[in-house]
Amino acid sequence: MSTPTLPGPVADTAILLRRNLTHLLRSPDSVIMALALPIALMLLFVYVFGGAIDTGTDYLNYVVPGIILLCAAFGAATTAVSVCSDMTEGIVDRFRTLDIARSAFLTGHVLASVARNLITAALVIAVAIAMGFRPTSDPVRWAAMFALLALFLVALSYLSTALGLIARNPEAASGFTFVIMFIPYVSSAFVPAETMPTWLQGFAENQPVTPVIETVRGLLTDTEIGSNALLAVAWCSGIALVGFVWANVLYRRRLTH
Repeated sequence: MSTPTLPGPVADTAILLRRNLTHLLRSPDSVIMALALPIALMLLFVYVFGGAIDTGTDYLNYVVPGIILLCAAFGAATTAVSVCSDMTEGIVDRFRTLDIARSAFLTGHVLASVARNLITAALVIAVAIAMGFRPTSDPVRWAAMFALLALFLVALSYLSTALGLIARNPEAASGFTFVIMFIPYVSSAFVPAETMPTWLQGFAENQPVTPVIETVRGLLTDTEIGSNALLAVAWCSGIALVGFVWANVLYRRRLTH
């Protein structure tokens, strides 16, 4: 009896996913940086600024969801550098000579980013719990939180992939993703949006990251979610679709030039 095999594109994606994860294991410094930055920020905001910031609740419980999203944004943004490195170092030219589905290259990078950053987010949550973070979630809410986080990562990873295809070198790719890493700071991640100046408050309340943070916060700490869940899913789905189409168009153009 023959052993069932995966469809070609799925098998190719699995191979490239394994390749990207293997590269990650051989470069632990990138994992350490992705983990060290959000933890350092959490320590800074909780122990240095936390006593002066009034959020109406324990500040650690307030800030952890924002740190999780900041960690995800930072990790997903590094996908641009990985994609650009592959495009400039010649490995893609080798892929062009092999019978590999074109979509596998992009999907492999995105899935590796999602897997890497979900693990990093779990480690950040573990550190937060050690610091005194006390989530009130049940298993269903935990699952919903990680599902939303995975969707958020898919969206940012595809967007970062497109930016990596635009860049001509890894340094430029790193610069292009600065906006992705900056946006969580101008949201409700560290302070309530209503405490910001009026001209900034409107942006903070209506940008993509805020409803995601508020939904994650509600799922973890049982605060009001309201319409934020639908907005979060809509924003993430829209960004993922734009990033997917943009990245695939750019990749096909790069392969034909």
